[in-house]
Amino acid sequence: MADQAMAIRKAPLAGLRGGSHAAILTPAAPASRISLRAGKDEVPALSAALGVTLPLRPKTSASSGKRHALWLGPDEWLVIDEDGADLMAAAASSGALHSAVDVSHRNTAIIVSGPGAEVAINSGCPQDLSLALFPVGACSRTIFGKAEIVLLRTAEDTFRLECWRSFAPFVFGLLSEGAEDAAH
Repeated sequence: MADQAMAIRKAPLAGLRGGSHAAILTPAAPASRISLRAGKDEVPALSAALGVTLPLRPKTSASSGKRHALWLGPDEWLVIDEDGADLMAAAASSGALHSAVDVSHRNTAIIVSGPGAEVAINSGCPQDLSLALFPVGACSRTIFGKAEIVLLRTAEDTFRLECWRSFAPFVFGLLSEGAEDAAH
């Protein structure tokens, strides 16, 4: 088989820093990601192959080291590996009937941290992000401004906000304004 050419892309938010003392915005390091669809019967085999248990309850996630599985729907997950592992090969090795699409170059992420992280995100997201309703490990597909995002709470004062790279400058800019507001 002939060698395949790979496009080399710059990170969409490379070098950007933003926010305020209340809400710090940091572009996340590149990661590998797959959009995964499968029936409930296939979950055990896929979980074993991916090395992380695919959650079955709404608004939940599971993590194993730097690998995260986020429940997006009854048969849909976003799987993220912060070490850049080949998630497509892992899913293919499961022997399970599934659909997996590599979305590593489609998505990028912004880490929002600090005591004003909720306020900064709520500047463009209508979802209640209080710790009581959106605890550590909670995730959801929602909107931020006019952009679709996937939001994961990784700590009491830290969120991973996934968005399409084409929307990243808009999302980062709006988040920056929200972070400034959170400082007041």
